[in-house]
Amino acid sequence: MKTILDLTKEELEEIVKPSFRAKQIYHWIYQKYAETFEDMKNIPKSIKEELAKEYIVNPLETVKIEVSSDGSKKYLFRLHDGYTMESVLLPMKKKKIDEEGNIIHETKFSICVSSQVGCKIGCAFCLTAKEGFKRNLTAGEILAQVIYIKKDNDIAQNRSVNIVYMGMGEPLDNMANVVKAVKMFKDPDGLAIGARRQTISTSGLSAQIEKLGKMDLGILLAISLHAVDDELREKLMPINKAYNIESVINAVRNFPIDARKRVMFEYLVMKDLNDDQTSAKKLVKLLHGIKAKVNLIYFNPYPGSPFKRPTEKDMMGFKDYLNNHGVLCTIRQSKGLDISAACGQLKEKTDNDMA
Repeated sequence: MKTILDLTKEELEEIVKPSFRAKQIYHWIYQKYAETFEDMKNIPKSIKEELAKEYIVNPLETVKIEVSSDGSKKYLFRLHDGYTMESVLLPMKKKKIDEEGNIIHETKFSICVSSQVGCKIGCAFCLTAKEGFKRNLTAGEILAQVIYIKKDNDIAQNRSVNIVYMGMGEPLDNMANVVKAVKMFKDPDGLAIGARRQTISTSGLSAQIEKLGKMDLGILLAISLHAVDDELREKLMPINKAYNIESVINAVRNFPIDARKRVMFEYLVMKDLNDDQTSAKKLVKLLHGIKAKVNLIYFNPYPGSPFKRPTEKDMMGFKDYLNNHGVLCTIRQSKGLDISAACGQLKEKTDNDMA
């Protein structure tokens, strides 16, 4: 059974007549978070029955939700074919209220969405890689993650969230569906989440980065770099054999970025592996001439991992070196350390419990 979320508003208008009914259905799904056709009160019964023969609305079943003390939530969803995948809600900035009780700004959220069940990339530090690749998610299955999480957390339709394609899977290995999702998120009759609120994170498929750049969607780009030389990066990320660091950097240099934005370079820091000042020096040289921001990430340890979390001293030293040498650098605040924070961890833990 297909989900109607796979259809753009224009595609829906082709199958629902008169076309204004399609817009009404769109509003029910994306603005009122309807999960079934029966929820759509002003849609004629005949249209709902016809659609129900071929489509469902919500393609996700919630298997488990873990809530962290810092407000992060990790969701494990089951798809129609029995496969499971994860999404994460991250509170980025708390609600601020002035002395008179007026809201200065609401809580700001980011949602990390999965783009595949499993992954082909095979990064040594990633739990998702252990299960291998099962299939791509459709555009509707990507959209459904955000709709469900917004509804579950009472985030109103007119409140935008940031979307990060940084869950399970390599987004640029499922480019057609990810690009369709980007465009559908932007629809003002839908969730109305602008391109500048959407970040595609890639392990560095340079040929796909170039194709994405030519589309000029206005989205932000994040590169999972994690190493400053090909030898180490190949050990951590086998994809580097096909797309080495030089090819990735060259693709990034040609990528269209809003004048007010930067290309994000994600750098997962692991103790005694890539946390030294020599690596920091090489990184500065590598990014010379790129309007870049480096996001240092503490490695989140999980059972059986050969990698270790770096010390705070080494993280601060790395950050300070970059900032002092002209490369904007921040340390990502670790979230969800008291739950299954690492990508794929909740899925693996749940699968093991059910085995």
